[in-house]
Amino acid sequence: MIRITDGVVQTNGLKLHVAEAGQGPLVLLLHGWPESSYSWRHQLPALAAAGYHAVAPDIRGYGQSDKPNAVEAYRMSALLDDVTGLMDAFGERSAVLVGHDWGAAMAWTFAALRPERARAVVGLSVPHLGRAPMPPTQLFKTIFDGQWFYVLYFQEPGVAEAELEADVPKTLRAIFTGDALDPMSAVNRTKRLDDGLLTGIDVPESLPTWLTEGDFSHYCREIAASGFRGGLNRYRNMDRDWEELPALATAKVVQPALFIVGERDPGRSIAPIDQMTQLVPNLKEVCVVPGAGHWLQQECPAEVNAALLTFLQALSK
Repeated sequence: MIRITDGVVQTNGLKLHVAEAGQGPLVLLLHGWPESSYSWRHQLPALAAAGYHAVAPDIRGYGQSDKPNAVEAYRMSALLDDVTGLMDAFGERSAVLVGHDWGAAMAWTFAALRPERARAVVGLSVPHLGRAPMPPTQLFKTIFDGQWFYVLYFQEPGVAEAELEADVPKTLRAIFTGDALDPMSAVNRTKRLDDGLLTGIDVPESLPTWLTEGDFSHYCREIAASGFRGGLNRYRNMDRDWEELPALATAKVVQPALFIVGERDPGRSIAPIDQMTQLVPNLKEVCVVPGAGHWLQQECPAEVNAALLTFLQALSK
């Protein structure tokens, strides 16, 4: 049985907790919100068994990693420095980057702006969209035209934290099993702008089949210890990133790339895949997993692992 080990990497002025398994070419697994390295529990042993050194960090602000207080500490450029530091710590010049949700945005951006350090890239759930034509919060206000949208709700420091941390198990049930993050759901389309993420949400009593009680308890303990602030601060840097990274307007992801998305992922309604054609010229495949939602690598680990390994094995041919 392949063992997943825990460690700490000191880089970029921070201590980052990592879960790792296996030996071989480095594959970095970058999680999204509101998850942690634990979201890759099904991929780490599969990659290790196939001959890869699989490493999943807790991104700064999450899990057991350090959690800077300043909002600007979660700007994209700082996260990219963390990724570079992880590679350096493991003695690798480059790695394959696999990212889900915000981790996908990190992976795509890293590959575009630091191409010499990224061997290949796999994005889950969030496609590469380059640089928006205007600051993202302005764009969202234009798109949603007075409608409540969770990204805009997250912008004011302290507001979402107070709501989400009041009852962590309820919050996570709503996020993992309900319509809380679906901008097109009936409840979110009828919210007032001053409503919260959980306002009007019907929180299911039971967990989805892909999330055991043990898994859920693990996430609850992590969030109870870390809070939501670090992860929410990522959303509060979207306009700052737009100002600081103008090269994304023209930079392309030239490495071999794979995109995997759930058929029922609500993000598909606001993040069109077609835009990737020009931005990711070496996109090998778009894999749509039937029946899957947003929490892809946890919902359908067999399908995700198969797609990952097929892609990775092709890199060495």
